[in-house]
Amino acid sequence: MPLAAAVTPGQAHESKSFEGLVGGVRLRGRRGRPVKLAGDKGYSYPRIRRWLARHGIKAVIPSKENEDRSARRVEFDKDSYRRRAIVENLIGWLKECRAMATRFDKLAVNYPATVKLAMIRRYLRLLAP
Repeated sequence: MPLAAAVTPGQAHESKSFEGLVGGVRLRGRRGRPVKLAGDKGYSYPRIRRWLARHGIKAVIPSKENEDRSARRVEFDKDSYRRRAIVENLIGWLKECRAMATRFDKLAVNYPATVKLAMIRRYLRLLAP
């Protein structure tokens, strides 16, 4: 299930909005935050790893080949990373929503509403018997 969404300029890397997006996610339960967060190599930045550590979230992000040796020694949980396919499938599902994939709404004020409506539609489908 999608937990949050953000619209960024096309030329901006998605990691730039990481803290604001993930910081807004709240889960049920005592903790309120995820225990682990999986991301691809595009999220392997010291800034992101520090943010996750400060918030008690284990980073499941592989190191880049061009990172220095100390960064490549970061412990990596392969089993948890394999579950990242769940997120990739969700992104694939979102791309199947025609209005989102073709981006009929060109204005940044309207497009997030389209994304949220698609998320609501997904929730309702899963709740229906």
